[in-house]
Amino acid sequence: MARIEPVAKADWPSEITDFIANFQASVRGDRPPGNRPGGVNLLGTLVRYPELAMPFLTFNGHFLYGNSLSPRHREMLILRVATLRHCDYEWAQHTLLAGDAGLSAQEIEYATAGPDTPGWAPIEQALLRAVDELIGDGAIGGDTWKLLAAEFDEKQLMDVVFTVATYEMVAMMLRSLDVDPEPDLVPHLPDRK
Repeated sequence: MARIEPVAKADWPSEITDFIANFQASVRGDRPPGNRPGGVNLLGTLVRYPELAMPFLTFNGHFLYGNSLSPRHREMLILRVATLRHCDYEWAQHTLLAGDAGLSAQEIEYATAGPDTPGWAPIEQALLRAVDELIGDGAIGGDTWKLLAAEFDEKQLMDVVFTVATYEMVAMMLRSLDVDPEPDLVPHLPDRK
């Protein structure tokens, strides 16, 4: 049960409803809304604090629709954060986005196993290793940085760090507030071996 009960969508103030609708449209881009869960419990929790919700969602929106990384690489980073932070809600939401970004079901599962799983391209191994290092050590190690810097420009390198940091913060919030995944939001983190 959530520690801070989400506000029911019907009770959201119009200023927040409009803001979130615009935010979701920006994130979705040209894709039709489909029949997917839209993070109502997360958003409903944030609605309790509009002064935080609107600037945070604007900031977070960069990592969903303004990120200089490819959607595939962005989602790999987020799935690895969700794995390391044991965040089912984040995992469930981003497995959907990862599929949209072209990751196969097997690759999505491999994100739980980490950078040494066979089948990743060298740059993708470096991205997953960067997540492990950022969360474990608070910084990307020198060898990993060299691999990333050989492939990515300065903006992309900054987006690697900020994407991991942002979604680690989101995972901490989701778990600390015990935000429940929506009932129709299915995949939970696979058990790691």
